Amino acid sequence: MLKITPAELKSVGKYIHDISGIYLDPSKSYLFETRLGSIAEEHGCASYADLHNKSKRDGSKRIERQIIDAISTNETLFFRDTGPFELLKNKLIPEMIDARAPKSPRLKTNVKIWSAASSTGQELYSVAMTIKELIGAQTDSYNFKLLGTDISDSAVKQASYGKYNKFEIERGLPRPTLQKHFTLFGDSWKIKDEIRAMVNFRKLNLMLPFAGMGKFDIILCRNVAIYFTLQDRKKLFNKLADCLADDGFLIIGSTESLTGVCSRFAPQRHLRSIFYQKK
Repeated sequence: MLKITPAELKSVGKYIHDISGIYLDPSKSYLFETRLGSIAEEHGCASYADLHNKSKRDGSKRIERQIIDAISTNETLFFRDTGPFELLKNKLIPEMIDARAPKSPRLKTNVKIWSAASSTGQELYSVAMTIKELIGAQTDSYNFKLLGTDISDSAVKQASYGKYNKFEIERGLPRPTLQKHFTLFGDSWKIKDEIRAMVNFRKLNLMLPFAGMGKFDIILCRNVAIYFTLQDRKKLFNKLADCLADDGFLIIGSTESLTGVCSRFAPQRHLRSIFYQKK
């Protein structure tokens, strides 16, 4: 495997941060080598500096997309940590349905939910299945708009297609839920159209402006900011605050905290779960 030099650790690390916001600790050279080595080899690069230069000169940005796909950690599973989904089902979604109930029974209740780092889609599909279980057949009364965004092209592509292999399916998905909401597709499973129709995925770099995003009632931004510097985390959560409705809810990772990161949010507790609302 191609070895990375200290100088390359610094320059390539800065490049990765510039294009993705992801900070890689220079002391963990193996991360650079294991994730970028095959890309360097594919493009005939004699060094990581060579790969860096080729990527910057590549007008198609194909190499840049490959680097982002390799570096971004698409570690996810269905109903990850379970707690947030119990929180959504038993408190946040019912409260938001009540808050958004229209005055006329002829109008639908509109609720917008954003999974800000949706990876290959398991989190947002888990939210969609939670909603489906909650509202049952009363779909005509509600208009849920679920958006998932991710920086990785390959992750967004898989999420949009909604097909998962046996390993991905077995990570966190209960058998009854699988049989109810998925269809066997060769040696994989594909989410049913009624769930797929509830969601939309697109590419978004969380370090760039959120132009045209609008306001959301619930935002999930779990286990992604841990890869950012403190300064970038501050910028991110201030931008998320701008995109959250005044009475909306923010869910972050179970090991994360906004203390010292963003003073615009106040933590709230429901049973064993923590969520945030704007002050």
